Amino acid sequence: MSLPRRDFLKGIIATSGVMALGTILIPEILMAKEWPKDAFYAEKVEDVLLKLFEDADPAKSNQIIIEAPEIAENGAVVPIEVTAPFTNVDSITIIGDQNPTPLIAQFNFADNTEAWIKTRIKLGKTSNVVAVVKAEGKFYIAQRHVKVTIGGCGG
Repeated sequence: MSLPRRDFLKGIIATSGVMALGTILIPEILMAKEWPKDAFYAEKVEDVLLKLFEDADPAKSNQIIIEAPEIAENGAVVPIEVTAPFTNVDSITIIGDQNPTPLIAQFNFADNTEAWIKTRIKLGKTSNVVAVVKAEGKFYIAQRHVKVTIGGCGG
């Protein structure tokens, strides 16, 4: 059974239309409309915190668990894992205090989601990896020292 040429062309045109519409709508839906541009361009940890959280004063917390190697052989690929056992966590922000641009990432969570991330980050040199957790309108902070033997930020 063969497909008539007319039906084939209708299918191509319909598919092209759907794909064209998808390239317009899907990025708008998937991409964040606003992102903390100023915080990513900040050069000091204090400035990052100010740009992201305004006048928040994060409380030190030993409940935030940051798993990272004590010594990272290559700063371009440093595995980290952060767990925040708080209820209603809004976000976890990762900062490398000695990086040229300290803000590494910010992960936002939906309601009733386990606040856990596992990723790989870049560290330019030996640094403190700082995790800032926003939960129920409060801010908590923890850090872990990582020694880098080969820099990962172009150094």
